[in-house]
Amino acid sequence: MEHPVDTCDVLVIGSGAGGLSAAVTSAHHGLNVIVVERAAVCGGATSWSGGWMWTPGNPLARAAGVNESVDEFRTYLRHRLGATYQEHKVDAFLEAAPHMVGFFHTQTSLQFVPGSSVHDVYGKTPGAGTGHRSVAPKPINARRFSPQLRAKLRPQLYETSFLGMGIMAGPDLRAFLTAFRGDLKSLVHSGWRVGFHLIDLLLHRTGMQLVNGTALTGRLMKSADDLGVDIRVSTPAVRLLTDDTGRVTGAVVDSPTGQRTILAARGVVLATGGFPNDVARRAEHFPHTPTGREHWTLAPATADGAGISLGESVGGHLKTDLASPAAWCPVSLVPYRSGRVGVFPHIADRAKPGSIGVLQSGKRFVNEANGYYDYVQAMVETVPADKPLESWLIADATFVRRYPLGMAKPLPVPLFPYLRSGYLIRGRTIEELARKCGIDAPTLVGTVARFNDNARRGVDPDFERGETGFNRYGGDPTVGPNASLAPLAKGPFYAVKILPGSFGTFAGLEADARSRVLDAAGAPLAGLYVAGNDQANVMGGHYPAGGINLGPAMTFGYIAGRDLAGVTRYEDDGSLAPAATLEPRANR
Repeated sequence: MEHPVDTCDVLVIGSGAGGLSAAVTSAHHGLNVIVVERAAVCGGATSWSGGWMWTPGNPLARAAGVNESVDEFRTYLRHRLGATYQEHKVDAFLEAAPHMVGFFHTQTSLQFVPGSSVHDVYGKTPGAGTGHRSVAPKPINARRFSPQLRAKLRPQLYETSFLGMGIMAGPDLRAFLTAFRGDLKSLVHSGWRVGFHLIDLLLHRTGMQLVNGTALTGRLMKSADDLGVDIRVSTPAVRLLTDDTGRVTGAVVDSPTGQRTILAARGVVLATGGFPNDVARRAEHFPHTPTGREHWTLAPATADGAGISLGESVGGHLKTDLASPAAWCPVSLVPYRSGRVGVFPHIADRAKPGSIGVLQSGKRFVNEANGYYDYVQAMVETVPADKPLESWLIADATFVRRYPLGMAKPLPVPLFPYLRSGYLIRGRTIEELARKCGIDAPTLVGTVARFNDNARRGVDPDFERGETGFNRYGGDPTVGPNASLAPLAKGPFYAVKILPGSFGTFAGLEADARSRVLDAAGAPLAGLYVAGNDQANVMGGHYPAGGINLGPAMTFGYIAGRDLAGVTRYEDDGSLAPAATLEPRANR
């Protein structure tokens, strides 16, 4: 029985940042685009992310008077990536990223806000940035979308919300944290946000104030819709189609009404989110994961390697020789009374003053205020192979009433639901807390005593916490002499168990600087492109700055869309051309 046949210029498989970036770019240049998404909603892990993109040299930075040279970006990446530095891919990214931001900001519904205070993670590394290298999506109200488009949008991850309402990093988050510390302006802002959210829940049964990843996905979807892109949900790709020459020409998909064939005259883009939920691949490639189940991800269940398998089926090469197979993030498991278990990413709490991370031995093992990737990587490198890969984030009573400790919220939110569920462990003393957690008590007492003595002086000789702008930005500017350090002095004391998790995978299909999938010999596969976490990450398995998943995803999706449309000059996009451009290779 023959399938019904649809035709288009470009078929995009997956609807996260990378896929939608490719779709919007292709459609802007006049191509007919179909996006198929396996889930019932669009956005994948992008919708559950913070939405930040590392895009050095972007036009918002230049508008603020920041004119860094491309050589500064290269210097930083060379030092951080080491042997995994791929010059041709890095140069392609650094050249295209500013144009990508300018294109979307001026030509589509995707508007950005600058990361003026967001530092690169490793502030002591040559070339490190002190702000303006990142952008985030500007918040948007979903009332601007059609009901049909809203129905296809993945909602905010509950664990990173307040009653389902997203809170944006920066002034928005600071307002919520200081609303009950006598700051009237913060109280008014927070009350206004919560009040409108409750109205939205009453009228629409969902939040309508989109921030972070939902704003990025929503704005991309609106941009695609404005350009006539056909977005189909609940439509997984079953197999890729090729012609007699081996060129990829389309795919067979399962639609709600049965299988269909979609023929793509220009090519196919794979962007299904990598393999963070592929248990077999996790067992093969992730450390400390003998069965593949000793790991938790923040990606949706549909990010299970399907796109990579499609690419491999026509000769694509899975690149795994990276520094790390995944973008690590420390997580905790949140038990709900319904029996569901949520996964919470520890992003905002580790750098706040008055907490430390310790292993079962009772010893610290990392600069807690560094990146989320560093925290898990240090666990991997420090925990013996025969021990569970876990740690504990410990804080005192002052901390838990001022800052979030994992899922537990500060005042005025009560702690008893988290204590009752066992998510939060409490001890009147450090010794009692250690016994309840199974931590070596004498060692933990000594660790806390040493940390407290140094924290009072604003120093951390063991791990240099608070010595970089990145650390201090994540801390509390009202605390001195070090915004990231305060003693754990006031009981009772609290702890949350931390487990290894990830935002997604770094290992993926190898691609060239034009986002074309490569075979094992390094030759491009005609008609097949890849973006997002399906593509081996340009950072080589390192995490030099926040937003190095979404920045490359958006940029290489943009590159793929332009290549599919045959566009060679960036100015043809109508984008803002960067002041700092790459010199021709021969001149370097």
